[in-house]
Amino acid sequence: MPLKLMYITNRPDIALIAEKNGVDRIFVDMEYIGKAERQGNLDTVKNHHTIHDIQVLRGVLTQSELLVRVNPIHEKTDEYDSSEDEIEATVQAGADVIMLPFFKTVAEVKRFLRIVNGRARTMLLLETPEAVEVLDEILDIPGIDEIHIGINDLSLGYKKRFMFELLTDGTVERLCRQIGQKGIFYGFGGIASLGRGLVPAELIIKEHYWLGSRMAILSRSFCNVDQFEDINAIEEIFFRGVREIRTLEKECASHTRYFTDNRKELKAAVEAVVSGKTRKEK
Repeated sequence: MPLKLMYITNRPDIALIAEKNGVDRIFVDMEYIGKAERQGNLDTVKNHHTIHDIQVLRGVLTQSELLVRVNPIHEKTDEYDSSEDEIEATVQAGADVIMLPFFKTVAEVKRFLRIVNGRARTMLLLETPEAVEVLDEILDIPGIDEIHIGINDLSLGYKKRFMFELLTDGTVERLCRQIGQKGIFYGFGGIASLGRGLVPAELIIKEHYWLGSRMAILSRSFCNVDQFEDINAIEEIFFRGVREIRTLEKECASHTRYFTDNRKELKAAVEAVVSGKTRKEK
């Protein structure tokens, strides 16, 4: 089964290009509460999409699913609505899948599932050490459809120097096995275009297959649309990039003997980044 590929955008023109070229899910990212504070010094994407963005994309997508990341569980303040209000609006706007980020407790997960109440698929973004500690309890809660392991924030929580260290120290493997035993659909992290990224994307994709992962986010390194004015150039990136990923996936599906060698290459590539031997990609 090929990976479900997800791409973050609130632009209808880009969403349609992604959909046309085989991206499975268009990802609307409404999370902003607390995100700048914990990722402030990092070169990460910080979106602030809206309910209106969901409505607009719902009106144009015909094949790709619409995934929405809401804010972590929160109460109503003068600045923002409660989780109940936000998730209700997300359901009404037409989200197919709703993602809960940065949770730490069983109670937060139960509250999220109670609000959604089966009206959309539910995805947990596992990205805090606290949530990992109670993962067995969380996995026993009915109503969880999918879990995505967020290695960026999780690596920060574990005070790692580089997020892909979690792939080489056994953390992601352990979590994948733990989730997989419950029969829950899972994935982790993001991937760039083949041949790109601080760690080459092909090494990461092979690791997805080794670990039984079923989904990945197409990262900013896959296509940073802010760098292009020509829409045709963006379409070419999606056409070529998704096709190359699918070709590699067919190879992964038909060969199992090279995964051990891939893990050695992956470990060496991650260690090179951590030790500063690999230049930072802009």
